[in-house]
Amino acid sequence: MFSVCVREHMMIAHSFQGEVFGPAQRLHGATYVVDVEFRRRELDADSIVVDIGRAGEELKSIVAALNYRNLDEVPEFRGRNTTTEFLAKVIFDRLAASVHAGKLGEGAREIDSLRVTLHESHVAWAAYESSLK
Repeated sequence: MFSVCVREHMMIAHSFQGEVFGPAQRLHGATYVVDVEFRRRELDADSIVVDIGRAGEELKSIVAALNYRNLDEVPEFRGRNTTTEFLAKVIFDRLAASVHAGKLGEGAREIDSLRVTLHESHVAWAAYESSLK
């Protein structure tokens, strides 16, 4: 399996519901490093997994929609705990839609899977990965 990874970062504010979250129930900020790994079994006709520039720009665009936002105020997240795991899936779903729509190039439609990892710090991170087929 071949892979290419691109990276971006974002800063958000949010709060959580539920005693399990302790002090994080109050409004607080988080800064994430976002890594996305694109995987495929065979390289395309240009011998690449995906155009790194296009992949990076698409990730940047997706992250920009969340960056510097209080996620408690985003209507589509209302009533949800926007945990690191949850946000990894949100970014995955948006990137998967971009791949299927051809935004990363026609050859990228053959990407087999994606893995989105959100690093909260150098000692804690969460990820979501799945097949695109």
